[in-house]
Amino acid sequence: MADALQVKGLIKSYGNVEVLKGIDFTVRQGEIFALLGVNGAGKTTALECIEGLRSYDCGEITVNGRIGIQLQSATLQAYIRVYEAINLFAKWNGVTPDREMLRSLGIDELAKKRYADLSTGQKRRLHLALALIGDPEIVFLDEPTAGLDVEGKVSLHEQIRALKAHGKTVILASHDMAEVEELCDRIAILKDGKIAFLGTIGQLTEAVGRQYTVQITTALGKDSFDTSNLTETLLEKVREYRERGVEITDIRTDRGTLEQHFIHIAREGR
Repeated sequence: MADALQVKGLIKSYGNVEVLKGIDFTVRQGEIFALLGVNGAGKTTALECIEGLRSYDCGEITVNGRIGIQLQSATLQAYIRVYEAINLFAKWNGVTPDREMLRSLGIDELAKKRYADLSTGQKRRLHLALALIGDPEIVFLDEPTAGLDVEGKVSLHEQIRALKAHGKTVILASHDMAEVEELCDRIAILKDGKIAFLGTIGQLTEAVGRQYTVQITTALGKDSFDTSNLTETLLEKVREYRERGVEITDIRTDRGTLEQHFIHIAREGR
């Protein structure tokens, strides 16, 4: 599979502070890829350099295709109406608006509203529509579901999957780990300006080690603990309660979440 994006040795400093310290990664055509990192890790700077919105000091960025960008923070003129914004961006891109895409994002029902009268979630939907209006091959989404209700998130996730199904490449930044786990083929985690992890979520789980939270309920109350060896730990605990003559009424286990793994890599490291 060909690469939609190649980043090699990307370095960016603000004064004496080196924010990106030579990062390297590729994004394949047709995949959904997430760039993750805690605040200050360099995630937004990296995206802005790749998108051409910010200059960088050193490195090579190769983008193979037209791009569309939904910024985390964006605004339009307060009194422009939604249909006017759509037509304006379509004219800039030399295209006819994709009515099916607009309907799927619920833009038709907003057509005559002024930008200033839109809710936060409605603005996010409009910004995404404007990013898609030129039929880009690579779509950058920065916190795409911020401000959306549950129904809005579900609708947007369906739209992102539809983009992938049509061969589009989606690169997103998100603090919603459930969203990342549900949508993404691969992820990169930035830490202190460097790539601390690059791969699938399954590979991240293997790199960190499988961690489980076990909760055992008895007449005496609830006992919770973490373990990386679920079988041995359960056998040991069951034997311990039996020897004490305590009846177990419930056992629940949860595997480590993407958020836990992300925090381990991004904050603690290995």
